[in-house]
Amino acid sequence: MTTKESDCKVPEENTLKEHWNTAYTKNTTQKLGWYEESSKETIDLIKLSKAPKDAKILNVGVGSSMLIDELLADGYTNLIANDLSEKAIEDVKNRLGDKSSEINFIVDDLIKPSKLNQLSDIDIWNDRAVLHFFLKEEEKELYFKLLKQLVKSNGFVIIAVFALDGAEKCCGLELQRYNAEMLQERLGEDFELIKKFNYTFTNPYGGERPYIYTLFQRKNK
Repeated sequence: MTTKESDCKVPEENTLKEHWNTAYTKNTTQKLGWYEESSKETIDLIKLSKAPKDAKILNVGVGSSMLIDELLADGYTNLIANDLSEKAIEDVKNRLGDKSSEINFIVDDLIKPSKLNQLSDIDIWNDRAVLHFFLKEEEKELYFKLLKQLVKSNGFVIIAVFALDGAEKCCGLELQRYNAEMLQERLGEDFELIKKFNYTFTNPYGGERPYIYTLFQRKNK
């Protein structure tokens, strides 16, 4: 999951938004290193949760993922798409056209939220390839604090991140790699692991990127 490293520079901490806006501006969706034609692995986990079609699904760091299109086509009606990058959100809106009005788009920072923290009763928190960008302990704590604030009792958490043998960098940024046990430790005993599997994603440039996919269910809040 990396675009051409020549297209990316390591950003200053206060310019991460600009960094990602630039990445989405310089590359079409199909040429982004994390682009996948189908989000089958995520959709399979959503279906495994048996959440109803009107479940409130929060997609964090959605980028220009095709997942939103696929979920709409499958009849899901309560979708929230979040990203730090306005350009990424704009690309999804343009691609969806009139259907974009059916999505609640939120441009916000997971670590310093001003809008996301106003949400509640999330049925499914879905994260493909966001958590692994948070390296500082404070960032990780704030990420999971927001997750635990928003996800309802009996709600689900889908996290797909680089596995322990996955890439060490993406778009010039260093990564924290995970296994299911590390994610369980972060979530705590109120979350039960329902499903985990390894998946090797092949990016648009032919690079193989090992991921760990996990589905947790919240028991208590």
